[in-house]
Amino acid sequence: MPQPPWKPQAMRLSLFALLVTVFSGVSTQSPIFGPQDVSSIEGNSVSITCYYPDTSVNRHTRKYWCRQGANGYCATLISSNGYLSKEYSGRASLINFPENSTFVINIAHLTQEDTGSYKCGLGTTNRGLFFDVSLEVSQVPEFPNDTHVYTKDIGRTVTIECRFKEGNAHSKKSLCKKRGEACEVVIDSTEYVDPSYKDRAILFMKGTSRDIFYVNISHLIPSDAGLYVCQAGEGPSADKNNADLQVLEPEPELLYKDLRSSVTFECDLGREVANDAKYLCRKNKETCDVIINTLGKRDPAFEGRILLTPRDDNGRFSVLITGLRKEDAGHYQCGAHSSGLPQEGWPVQAWQLFVNEESTIPNSRSVVKGVTGGSVAIVCPYNPKESSSLKYWCHWEADENGRCPVLVGTQALVQEGYEGRLALFDQPGSGAYTVILNQLTTQDSGFYWCLTDGDSRWRTTIELQVAEATKKPDLEVTPQNATAVIGETFTISCHYPCKFYSQEKYWCKWSNDGCHILPSHDEGARQSSVSCDQSSQIVSMTLNPVKKEDEGWYWCGVKEGQVYGETTAIYVAVEERTRGSPHINPTDANARAKDAPEEEAMESSVREDENKANLDPRLFADEREIQNAGDQAQENRASGNAGSAGGQSGSSKVLFSTLVPLGLVLAVGAVAVWVARVRHRKNVDRMSISSYRTDISMGDFRNSRDWEAMTTWAPLQTHKKQSSKEKMVCILRMPRFGENRTGSVPIQEGREMVRAKNTHTQTHTHTHMHAHSLFLSLSLS
Repeated sequence: MPQPPWKPQAMRLSLFALLVTVFSGVSTQSPIFGPQDVSSIEGNSVSITCYYPDTSVNRHTRKYWCRQGANGYCATLISSNGYLSKEYSGRASLINFPENSTFVINIAHLTQEDTGSYKCGLGTTNRGLFFDVSLEVSQVPEFPNDTHVYTKDIGRTVTIECRFKEGNAHSKKSLCKKRGEACEVVIDSTEYVDPSYKDRAILFMKGTSRDIFYVNISHLIPSDAGLYVCQAGEGPSADKNNADLQVLEPEPELLYKDLRSSVTFECDLGREVANDAKYLCRKNKETCDVIINTLGKRDPAFEGRILLTPRDDNGRFSVLITGLRKEDAGHYQCGAHSSGLPQEGWPVQAWQLFVNEESTIPNSRSVVKGVTGGSVAIVCPYNPKESSSLKYWCHWEADENGRCPVLVGTQALVQEGYEGRLALFDQPGSGAYTVILNQLTTQDSGFYWCLTDGDSRWRTTIELQVAEATKKPDLEVTPQNATAVIGETFTISCHYPCKFYSQEKYWCKWSNDGCHILPSHDEGARQSSVSCDQSSQIVSMTLNPVKKEDEGWYWCGVKEGQVYGETTAIYVAVEERTRGSPHINPTDANARAKDAPEEEAMESSVREDENKANLDPRLFADEREIQNAGDQAQENRASGNAGSAGGQSGSSKVLFSTLVPLGLVLAVGAVAVWVARVRHRKNVDRMSISSYRTDISMGDFRNSRDWEAMTTWAPLQTHKKQSSKEKMVCILRMPRFGENRTGSVPIQEGREMVRAKNTHTQTHTHTHMHAHSLFLSLSLS
């Protein structure tokens, strides 16, 4: 098959070879970590620490130390199974520290033959997980007789001790440095100081000592290393001492941390730099780039996840970094200088940070987005073995050193300014807790930290981004201005969209120690309760009865299991009932009517004037049980002179309140009469508890007073000590001729009355009404 002109055969082969080379060199990073380079001198000892992931398998598996040969084979020298090679017999040991996930190889009586490449690892074979270590053993340097060796790190101070005889007590003292065959004066008692040691070298004597003087050299740099000679006096009688100064790079401390965990660098630079600016830098080839200092400088790559904290007045400070990333691995140094930047000759401490990608810390969202007026739910992982530890949530602030004041905790009060909109939900056993923040504003944007008082590695950072809302929130509460009255029933509704239909809806009452979920109806009577109307997508909260302690913040929210979703908040104010006004809340009128005592309902229904049928509005509340009247009803006899001048002087409000019920009854009666006449076409003389049929002449109703007199409410006669519910009976009746106002007609007389009335239908113009269910028994439950 011919090749395309743009891809000749030679190029394809070269590309294939390149890909093979690249991919053959790609391998996953070993989770084993240790020192890359170890150096010592003959006769000394070394201790090499190797780290491994904190798992049960790793803690119990075989650990080994082997030496690599020219053919690639790694010969075991010592292992945790008890093996010890002949060349290490009596001078080496391997100790496992499972609580720290480390093991240490100790080697004594080093010789130059120990120089070479080694592996520390774990596994049943030497081809398992390992880390390469290079060991270099140097020959003991040869010094002149009576030479004292001083070993110091860069930036530190050395004090060289120089002894002399009493005869040279008043002679010139000096310190010089050997440069080849010459010895160049560094400092002498005549106050001469070599320019390269200016402000760094001091010659002095202590107290009354007459046979010793001292030379201090501060801010050591690598070029200060070498052989020095102390001298007191001149010529052959001079007293001389040799001093060898070794200036070393600080040995880096190894730090082994998991991905997404945190690390703390503890810096102790000494009192001499206590008043200087402090910094932490990361080494990059020949430079060390500052990532934070006490002058306010901060690397953007560490924004929101770094803190510098002074420890005391002696120059100690610490730097905490959370949310570790793979790229955070490397070499770090902390130091001090007035500029806040690394300077040669100033003290430093060094670390090498290893980030284990096989982390036990679960991956969580590093960025959470919200909108103004909305809410966010942030999940914070913690060590599942420390479920009883205290949990905290703090807001990182970018001041000079960075700080993170606690906003809420399992035993900490919510910080001022976050009342009613911040809560921490602990979920023991799940290895995580949830922090909910609602009523968001753009000022809430920033970085937040999840903390515990347990394992310091489990510290995570979350960035919250709050944008301006472009639509209404998913959860909306009505009424928005909530005021409840003590002793009454109060209901709030929370509207939610269809996307939350399958999720659990809840109401909770906020307090400083969290937001406590309110029980449902069947969990407790006369308590704060929750009911959900799924068809109208509303979940309601009812306070019954309202108490003063019910005042406060309430949240409506959704969740799935232990995963919390959106929330919205509302403040419910509670006030005393206004004297002279019941302050009826329309939304809970039904519930109040149901719970009201029956005696109070009767009193509000029956007026002092038994001749009037004043209808109590509460009798029209929803969900009333309509019962049949089974007892004899008392009837008020209407007066034929009800239309007198005094009666007609009633207000138009009374006339309206009587004509409206009359119109409703007449309309229903007309329909009923038409249906009855079509079916029967004859008069029916009957009366029962459930049905009553009669013909009523409009001429009998001279005015509204007649109708009012005929529509009478009265309690059924019962036993004097009646304990059951009293019943109201509404009787629509015809006044008998000559009947007095206060009289009542038994049911049997009512039948005769109807018959008598039917015999006069030929002389009057009639409007026939079929009054269905005239005896209405209403249970005031």
